[in-house]
Amino acid sequence: MLSRNSIRGYLTNLSAAVWYPFETWRGTIGLLVVAFVTYVLLILSTMPEFSLQMLGDGVHWFEYVLVSLTETVYRTDGWTGLGTIVLYALLSGVAIVNAAAQLRVVGLSSLTDLSGVLPGLLASGCASCGAGLLGFLGFAGGLALLPYDGALLRVGGLALLLFFLGRAGHPEQCAVPTEVSR
Repeated sequence: MLSRNSIRGYLTNLSAAVWYPFETWRGTIGLLVVAFVTYVLLILSTMPEFSLQMLGDGVHWFEYVLVSLTETVYRTDGWTGLGTIVLYALLSGVAIVNAAAQLRVVGLSSLTDLSGVLPGLLASGCASCGAGLLGFLGFAGGLALLPYDGALLRVGGLALLLFFLGRAGHPEQCAVPTEVSR
């Protein structure tokens, strides 16, 4: 059963994990770069064939494709759909920056804390109006069977990201309480 202290500890860890990238300029820039790349991938994956055809004709179509697909997501799903993509991109940036910091500080054994983020990254890949990254992997037909057009999968993926970020906490601090701190 969850106690008040365990919930408070989890929320403290989640807050520390989310704010960690903003402690240094390098972390903030890393977060913004990863979030932008994730956003672009999610937007391009809303209509993979359109994206591939236009970008296959030339990279000069990149801006047009990005703007038109962002507008398509907004017109089909509204602010909720676009907000889901932006939130997913930001949380992905936080998770990647935290994983890199944890790898740098502790080494390879530390990645077990953030290894659970991978299902959230893959499941939330459909955080757009189309099948998203799961469509690229060949699971578009499976998404058609889901209720609410996969919205529950998007929310579940974001919940997984939040859960594992809260479990891992600040990458440079130990999340396991010692006898002295109890």
